[in-house]
Amino acid sequence: MSLFKSTAIVSLFTFLSRISGFIRDILMAGFFGATAWADAFLVVFKIPNFMRRLFAEGSFALAFVPVLNEIKANQSKQELKLFIDKVAGSLFAIVLIVWMLMELFAPQILSLFAHSWFEQRPEVIDGSIDMLRMTLFYFPLITLVSLAGGILNTHKKFAIPAATPILLNVSLIACMFYLRDSFDIPVKSLAVGVLIAGVVQLMVQVPSLLKLGLLPNFKLGYKDSKVQKVMKLMVPTLFGSSIAQINLLIDTIIATHLVTGSVAFLYYSERLLEFPLGVFAIAISTVILPTLSRQYAKNNQQDFVKTMRWALNLGFFIAIPAAVALIVMANEVVTTLFQRGEFSESNSQMTALSLMAYMLALPAFIINKILLPAYYSRKDTKSPVKIGIVAMLSNIVLNFLFVGILIYFDFVALHVGLALASAVSGWMQTFMLYNGLKKKSIIPTGVIQWPFVSKLILASAIMAASIFLLLNSLGSWSVQTGTMRFVYLLLCIVLGVVVYFGSLGLLKIKFKDLLVHK
Repeated sequence: MSLFKSTAIVSLFTFLSRISGFIRDILMAGFFGATAWADAFLVVFKIPNFMRRLFAEGSFALAFVPVLNEIKANQSKQELKLFIDKVAGSLFAIVLIVWMLMELFAPQILSLFAHSWFEQRPEVIDGSIDMLRMTLFYFPLITLVSLAGGILNTHKKFAIPAATPILLNVSLIACMFYLRDSFDIPVKSLAVGVLIAGVVQLMVQVPSLLKLGLLPNFKLGYKDSKVQKVMKLMVPTLFGSSIAQINLLIDTIIATHLVTGSVAFLYYSERLLEFPLGVFAIAISTVILPTLSRQYAKNNQQDFVKTMRWALNLGFFIAIPAAVALIVMANEVVTTLFQRGEFSESNSQMTALSLMAYMLALPAFIINKILLPAYYSRKDTKSPVKIGIVAMLSNIVLNFLFVGILIYFDFVALHVGLALASAVSGWMQTFMLYNGLKKKSIIPTGVIQWPFVSKLILASAIMAASIFLLLNSLGSWSVQTGTMRFVYLLLCIVLGVVVYFGSLGLLKIKFKDLLVHK
């Protein structure tokens, strides 16, 4: 199966997941708005979600897949199954301990992430702790989901792991509709939805694992050398693979000290940021990691570089126009998707401002997802950690710097300073990751084809100008009906796509080069 076809499969299901996620967020905005209780659930859900990305999708996947590929290529299926059993038992034992401690100390954890609420919003504390304890069940369940996904991806079964996140959105949407009125605090229905989703997401993986004969039997294997290799790789990747998530979490902690709604403004703009990240960047990263691992294991440096060049070209091809378009249409996109019910025009404007700030670094966030597998496929986990520490510390300093500057100039939307800090630290991480690979001679200078990137930038600029002219001719977005907003937004997107591809055609870009890599 070609890398493009594999990426397209992952992208398709991730696209469907993001669409269902947008429907979920549209309903959330309409039902709960940017209120104190909306902020409360969003902060609470970030905690197990962060643990999921840290333990499951982040460090574990990046440590597990290269070792699994190595065993699959060189040893028997019996050895492979035993390795999976031991990894599953060892990992889950650790996760269970962490989960139980988090359940026990839920009030203290909430205080860590939203300390100001204990004085400024005491009315949300008890309900928030209840929601946190419910949503924390998601953490051990989704860790097993990630284990299953790693096994299936290694066997080139990309569809089911990519489709699984859709179930979270379906569960949350169903609970909003059918359980919202069952609680004195309606937003608690979302916490129940998270718990149900974890169970369902795990169950749908089981048939495929049974078919492969690789359903784990949990065995403790801490003394096994291969398990120790995974655990050793996991320790640094716990941090290195999740720098962007740590930065976003720090943004949330600081946002709890700002005006009510700041957490929601950042959340909805992050969701729009995560759409291209999830649909394309994570799909590319998911597909190239096993490929790069195999190429490194076979000492095939030429193919390794070709894979990186293809992935980087595809990343820039998607990231640059997406960033430009979302900057130009930020207010219109947010208004169309979220402005209804409890989510006001003022909420839309505040969310659009942070979205524009995040979009300044969308290419950086996407390229980071592509550069990191180049390290992890070679079992180099220390270098990304060192780079990640610098990026995270820079983000913390920049958070206070940018928010302070905005306060000095009496700028109302202080949360924009947090988004700008994430954008700058994201670019810093990109430059450090890229230069690190060059210094180690893992990739040559020409791996990024700058003439190609320059043409993408020019085509994106032409696209932006055409969208801007169309927006001006359509008039005020706020006075339009919800249906007409969607029609106008679709019109802008179609125009942008046509102009972008048309411009690239005139600039003689060969689209075949993005599709044929195997």
